Amino acid sequence: MRLVPPPLWALLLLAATYFLSLAPALDTLPVWQTGPIGLIVIVAALALMFWAIRQFRAADTQLLPNSETNNALVTNGVFAITRNPMYLGMVVFCVGAALWFGRSFMLLAPVLMFAVANFVFIPFEEAKMRRQFGDVFDAYTKRVRRWI
Repeated sequence: MRLVPPPLWALLLLAATYFLSLAPALDTLPVWQTGPIGLIVIVAALALMFWAIRQFRAADTQLLPNSETNNALVTNGVFAITRNPMYLGMVVFCVGAALWFGRSFMLLAPVLMFAVANFVFIPFEEAKMRRQFGDVFDAYTKRVRRWI
């Protein structure tokens, strides 16, 4: 599962839930008129993700979660609020997309994205950070929550 990058997971889950929402058994669900709210949520999610990416680039550390090691442990800025702002942004992006399309079935996408991030990617990354940064990482995990 870790071979597929997290942003692609988010897009695949959104596409799957969208097309499933068109299936005869689900196409009777109401379609909400929440496009503008969805757009605001999407923009906020993208801003969060790009802020985190910018911090990783400034610290000259690896962006892809499958890297063997990381050059730095980023703990300031948005990482002082949440240890996983990029994953949080992807989950929020999925919420925004569901609202944008107005399809209630698509709200399954952020739940599934949360599960993929929380149970597949984050444990791998946390184990890697613990091996590399030891007590410094443990202190960080005590100070900053995994999500929010």
